[in-house]
Amino acid sequence: MLTVHHLNNSRSQRVLWLLEELDLPYEIVHYQRDPKTMLAPASLKAVHPLGKSPVVTTDDGATLAESGAIIESLIERYGQGRLAPAPGSPEALRYRYWLHFAEGTAMSPLLLKLVFDRIETSKMPFFAKPVAKAIAAKAKSAFINPNIASHLNFMEAELGKSEWFAGDAFTGADIQMSFPVEASQARGGLDAKRPKLMAYLERIHARPAYQRALQRGGPYELLS
Repeated sequence: MLTVHHLNNSRSQRVLWLLEELDLPYEIVHYQRDPKTMLAPASLKAVHPLGKSPVVTTDDGATLAESGAIIESLIERYGQGRLAPAPGSPEALRYRYWLHFAEGTAMSPLLLKLVFDRIETSKMPFFAKPVAKAIAAKAKSAFINPNIASHLNFMEAELGKSEWFAGDAFTGADIQMSFPVEASQARGGLDAKRPKLMAYLERIHARPAYQRALQRGGPYELLS
């Protein structure tokens, strides 16, 4: 049986969702972030040297890491034609692109925004606070926020071409893209001014498999 090493409030929620969409049996080993550092516990390093989630242990003993690689591998192995376009089709090119875009492009400025937001609110000596806040504000206004806006505009336009990211059918690319889109709504300025993306969120949140994954994974608040 597949085992998901699931860190609370993390990208591994997508893996639970994928397994629910594929209707595969799986077990969950739960891990909790340190309440002060918000980092994963050291016990995850016993599963994978980097000590990060998601990690999946397969029924033949293989260990899979990285969200996109996990999604792609599990669909290839268990999908039986589901959740991926036909090889060689135009949709297959889009599918692979969005699988990589999610972490390779979309998440970078969102993670930076999380870091600099925390710099602005972190405790530090009073004389350092103005300098830190000024640096954080400059980084966000000059680089981070414009990049997030550019990515959101691009994604909005792409969803104007089809209902889902890889075409007219829901695929694993939509599961992978869910995290940056949800993170954009949480802290990246995504709102009703981009109706295609907001409608996309409504569609994924309404999927029964998404809701079952939330029930099994526990409370979900986007952090990283």
